[in-house]
Amino acid sequence: MVLLRFPDRFGLLYDERFHAGILFLNAIGEIVWPVLKQHNKTKSQHHEQDEPKKAPQERHANRLTRPDMAINTGPTEDNVLNDMAKLPSYLPMRVPLLDLSEQYRALGDSIREGTNDVLASGCFILGPKVKAFEKAMCAYCDTPHAIGVSSGTDALLAILMTLGIGHGDAVITTPYTFFATAGCIARVGARPLFADIDPETYNIRPSAIQECIEQNCQRDTDGIWKTRSGERVRAMIPVHLFGLCCEMDTLLEIAERYRLDVIEDAAQAIGAEFPFSKRIARAGTMGKIGLFSFYPSKNLGAAGDAGMVICGDEKLAANLRTFREHGMQPRYFHHVVGGNFRLDEIQAAILAVKLPYLEKWAAARRTAADFYGAEFGRAGLTQRISTPCEPYRNCGLTNHHVYHQYVIRAPMRDALREHLGKREIQTAIYYPLALHEQKCFVYLGYKKGDFPESEHAACETLALPIYPEISREAQRYVVDSIAAFYS
Repeated sequence: MVLLRFPDRFGLLYDERFHAGILFLNAIGEIVWPVLKQHNKTKSQHHEQDEPKKAPQERHANRLTRPDMAINTGPTEDNVLNDMAKLPSYLPMRVPLLDLSEQYRALGDSIREGTNDVLASGCFILGPKVKAFEKAMCAYCDTPHAIGVSSGTDALLAILMTLGIGHGDAVITTPYTFFATAGCIARVGARPLFADIDPETYNIRPSAIQECIEQNCQRDTDGIWKTRSGERVRAMIPVHLFGLCCEMDTLLEIAERYRLDVIEDAAQAIGAEFPFSKRIARAGTMGKIGLFSFYPSKNLGAAGDAGMVICGDEKLAANLRTFREHGMQPRYFHHVVGGNFRLDEIQAAILAVKLPYLEKWAAARRTAADFYGAEFGRAGLTQRISTPCEPYRNCGLTNHHVYHQYVIRAPMRDALREHLGKREIQTAIYYPLALHEQKCFVYLGYKKGDFPESEHAACETLALPIYPEISREAQRYVVDSIAAFYS
């Protein structure tokens, strides 16, 4: 069916499920079309795809918003849908968990130019684009060395291999994180030791690390802490979950006390900051070594898998570069067994285009998070659900939180998620099982109840849609839908 003699912008409202409603709108269109035609005579009515370089608020001003696109028209104002009316109430708004289309629409020309350069050069592996991106990351993170690798998982694997962590070693980390953190420890033959999380930040709790060591390990005559089964406790891996830094000052004190290396898993927290008493530091730069993931959904995302390792030690950086290429240095001479952990030239070209926008995107995510908080207050939901904790908000930081995810804690979480899904609101559960409950880690000997805060979080947390371009209208729809569930 075609919507006859109706402005193109109203054509976006068509859906076969609302056949009868469209017939009614078509009839109304016969009446209002002459008025709208005169109203729009002096206004540009170009389709948004004809205006890729304009800002969202400029392109979408005085237009109807598509029900399946959530466009951000500014940090504080509502979307201007039309001079006449809002969307009809019978049309569900589709709100994705993440929408990268607006980002590509804005940067598509530059991205295509960068990838075309790579294709024309014929240099696809560890070429000038990788070196340029590594240099840019050093400047962004204020760190001497950055080593591009094939993924965040491979970044951690390469770190553990370079540090010589393997059979006979143990590494402390959180049971509430993506599988790769503990999976990499197990892959090199070391033993994952879990320490529970803080129930508000969801990050590893420093006191839990101390309890893990004091209650499950013992110090030998050389001052080395070992597990009861004899593994040497070599390192801790704090994960800056959802975009918020762990309590790094306390963690570094514990690491020094127990002679542990600190490997920062900053896969979800690029750009996030932590306030030390005399300085401000970015995620990934505070421990011995740090890592990032550039998985497409990350705040800085590639068009596929990509990752990076950063560190301050020149020798460690050189060793990492060797491990990145099968332990080869020079070519075809192998001193150690490394891996194929190289960052693709095309991915580096894409990431280099996006990096200058990272701070702007982080600010937009925080603005969206603030709006969620205000809307939950307006809806009277603050006693029903828990919104994200912001412990460093008033510490003078720019990026006190970078909101890779906006995670609430909600009663009847699974039923709520089903309810939101019926309203075409996409959500996600990070993570449905704590790592000690995963079948592959049964051999570690943990049981249900060993890490109650992680287990509770796995049952109660829900990630809501958040990305830099999300509209206030879409966020209000999400909050109102949650309020309707609890009413």
